[in-house]
Amino acid sequence: MKRLAASGCAFAICLAFGASAWAADVANGKFIFEKTCANCHSIDAGVNKVGPTLFDVVDRPIASIHDYDYSRKMRAVSKQWKVWDEKNLNTYLTNPRQVLHGVKMFFAVPDAKDRADVIAYLTSIK
Repeated sequence: MKRLAASGCAFAICLAFGASAWAADVANGKFIFEKTCANCHSIDAGVNKVGPTLFDVVDRPIASIHDYDYSRKMRAVSKQWKVWDEKNLNTYLTNPRQVLHGVKMFFAVPDAKDRADVIAYLTSIK
């Protein structure tokens, strides 16, 4: 009976805190990044590729890398969204061109758990 109560308590905590209550897997996030994102994005400071560097991207102001040529749409959304926090990254990575029609990025991370893992990995890059 105590085990059942403890399980119910854990489930209630997960419901109360939403998806963030599930542990993100940084190693899986790195794997997905390397498979999906690394061709266009670097994780090294100051190294831009087709896309801007993602070094220290979490909580960085949007469209703020001075030597990267952002799309007009990305520069415009930077005034509305302000920073790449976990919420904005999650929204954007779901389907970049659908969320922000007119951006350069076309790869998406449609699976919610995979997005959480990629965001956890990006959070670790500082």
